[in-house]
Amino acid sequence: QVQLVESGGGLVQPGGSLRLSCSSSGIIGSMYVFGWYRHVLGRQREFVAEITTDNNEKYADSVKGRFTISRDNAKSAVFLQMNSLKPADSAVYYCHAREKTSGLDYWGQGTQVIVFI
Repeated sequence: QVQLVESGGGLVQPGGSLRLSCSSSGIIGSMYVFGWYRHVLGRQREFVAEITTDNNEKYADSVKGRFTISRDNAKSAVFLQMNSLKPADSAVYYCHAREKTSGLDYWGQGTQVIVFI
């Protein structure tokens, strides 16, 4: 059974930092493209960042220069370092894994990030 479990969310003031982690089981991490998405109630889920199996990174314009995605294939894990957080970054953040050949994908349950003044 495949599971993606996020952690690291919480409350932070503007300008602060958080590091999200996503651990996976039931998949061979090195064969998957990992990504982070976020969702605010009433809006569509939004792409945040992605890292390919070749460690190529892609970011939404809204987080470029502030967020960094990384991966640990040995642990089948992916991370999102979030710096200079803004209230607009408040959302539930979801981990996503997509098998690079078949496109088969999985989602985690999400972790809440609240940036408050």
